[in-house]
Amino acid sequence: MARPSMDRIDARAKVTGAARYSADHKLPGMVHGHLVTSTIARGRVVSLDLGAARAAGGVVEIYTPDHRPVFQGTLTGLAAVFAETRPPLADREVHYHGQIVALVLAETVEQARDAAALIRVTYEAQPPNSSFEDAKEHAVSPPSVPGLPLGVPIKEPENVDIKAVLAASEVTIERTYEIPPRHHSMMEPHAAVAVWQDGRLTIYSGTQGPAAHAMELSGVLGVEQADVHVISPYVGGGFGGKAFTWAPAMLAAAAARELGRPVKVVTGREQLFTVTGHRAASSQTFALGARRDGRLNAIEHATISQSLGEDPGYRTTPKYYAAPNVHISMKITPGLDLPTATIMRAPGDESGSFALECVMDELAEELGMDPIELRMRNYLESTLKGKLPYSSKHLDECYRVGAERFGWSRRGERPGAVTDGEWQVGMGMATAVLDAGRAPTTVRVAFRPNGTATVGNATSDAGTGMWTVMAMTGARALGLPADRIRPALGDSALPFAGSSDIYGAVGSAATATVTPAILTAAREAIAKLAEHAATAEGSPLRGADDVRYAEGRLTGGGKAVTFGELLTLTGTAEVGAQGTSADLDTTHAYASYAAHFCEVRVNRWTGEPLLSRFTTVVDAGAILNAKTARGQITGGVLFGLAAAMCEEGRVEGATGRISNANLADYLLPVNADTVEFDVHFLDHPDTRLSPTGARGIGELGTVGAAAAFANAVHNATGRRVRTLPITPDKLLA
Repeated sequence: MARPSMDRIDARAKVTGAARYSADHKLPGMVHGHLVTSTIARGRVVSLDLGAARAAGGVVEIYTPDHRPVFQGTLTGLAAVFAETRPPLADREVHYHGQIVALVLAETVEQARDAAALIRVTYEAQPPNSSFEDAKEHAVSPPSVPGLPLGVPIKEPENVDIKAVLAASEVTIERTYEIPPRHHSMMEPHAAVAVWQDGRLTIYSGTQGPAAHAMELSGVLGVEQADVHVISPYVGGGFGGKAFTWAPAMLAAAAARELGRPVKVVTGREQLFTVTGHRAASSQTFALGARRDGRLNAIEHATISQSLGEDPGYRTTPKYYAAPNVHISMKITPGLDLPTATIMRAPGDESGSFALECVMDELAEELGMDPIELRMRNYLESTLKGKLPYSSKHLDECYRVGAERFGWSRRGERPGAVTDGEWQVGMGMATAVLDAGRAPTTVRVAFRPNGTATVGNATSDAGTGMWTVMAMTGARALGLPADRIRPALGDSALPFAGSSDIYGAVGSAATATVTPAILTAAREAIAKLAEHAATAEGSPLRGADDVRYAEGRLTGGGKAVTFGELLTLTGTAEVGAQGTSADLDTTHAYASYAAHFCEVRVNRWTGEPLLSRFTTVVDAGAILNAKTARGQITGGVLFGLAAAMCEEGRVEGATGRISNANLADYLLPVNADTVEFDVHFLDHPDTRLSPTGARGIGELGTVGAAAAFANAVHNATGRRVRTLPITPDKLLA
């Protein structure tokens, strides 16, 4: 059966420039802000010489720690854990290199930038504590966070000495894997245009969760959430970096209130590396104990991270393989003089899967066993804790289909066995598991006299295809062509259910969250429309007691009328209803799965590793739009491969400066680094999770991709690189 496939309905607007992103808004009387950031990582600001800057042309105001706009609160909720809670310009203390120390506002962006360059800042500097490598020696257990299990030790069963179990295992291996910091590097920088009118804020700000953005800004500014209107229909990438509220948006909003004029603040590319969060560095040590037949007896996973946002152990290890004894622990390195770490695409899952899937590959080699066979012998049928059955799991089929499509049987069993001239050729594979879920949310569906229907929810489309999925689901629910559905999103004034769904496009749950509510709202809207047809003055069906709706037409009493005609005849602007989806059934566990297969070629003389083939087979329930789903998996795989091939934030331990905070030195994959990905979806709708049968896939592709690459490199060369990225210098060392 052919899967539904539809072009993105927002594509034309984006490629023609008609789509208006946050920084594209220009309001009458608007002033432009430019951030001034610190050049030390630890210490305090002694003085700021503003004389030359204030005298520069067009300067309207300069805010500093001694003269800052009013903030009446701090970030709360999840933002208090995953964002920078200190209000910008809070005091003169400097906590990291690149911290905001001033904001210059001027009539033009050029005037603001040039005036900012004239500010002279004097510091009292102290030696920074910026080395994660050094800080690991003093890592501590993380604080508990109410409502969040992150960092909580897992020990199954409770009374087992994991060290003793490992020592008694027939085969035991222990390995440590290191992952450097990563930065979101989305195309659209953080930007905000803020304007106040009658005590109410309207802010155009790229965000993954408009309602959450409004909630967080209201708390910081000391106003009611209803008085903050966030507008964000287009988001040029987020990857978790736009899930919470950061200083640029806070400053734009607060400065606009102080000045009584609209304010635009656009974060510079280098500034994005410090003032809007990043993925924390992590170090993971795995110890596996197994029988000679490959069955795991024990898993010990100890991880160290800069922040709770990167908790590879809790997020990853319990949901992959069956083992009777599991111990997971985490420590963090608080107090580092580094920018705030936050969530980044598949937080914890991406980094955790790299370590776990590499150590499983190493165990397979130790046992002389095929890596797929090892995984199948430890196939997990239910959750380790609570023993909940999975709602739908076909990971074994992913392995089987992927191996056949990829040609896994041609893999050289001995590392370094396959060559092609000066190239060593290797194959590797890895598993991807990503928790799936959804929250109850509210959607409004409404019929219009022009024959179209609107479908609205306060979620976001961060490039994932939500515009299109909403249109397709609305069309399915109403029996209309998709081009007659008008989706509405990216606006905090649109419906949502409450705190559970407020964060919008995060956690690969937006589609599974929004689409069931569309079905519910559509049923309610159809009922309202039928009632209107039977009772409204001017309706051809007035008085009929058998009104039915199908494919845009209403029938009753022997008559028929389209809903557009009905609303026109009755002089009605719209008829619609809101619908809220039900809570998730908690009797099962939910996850999406994939099997990655990778082929690399490594030059024996230069050590250059090149990606040559990649196959991913996905079990993610029903695929609502094959075209956007394939784009999500392809983009996710490349995102994960970037960690393996080139991506790392380099921190100078002596200064705390990120030495490659630009897109010239911070390397990202380009077309020459990649290939045409082979993506195949299984077709097993998960109707326990959702009436639409769909599970999340946005982050699934990135999980395990780096491990597949690393395992392929080892198969090609015999060299095992356990510190990302895998670069020629490490292969030639």
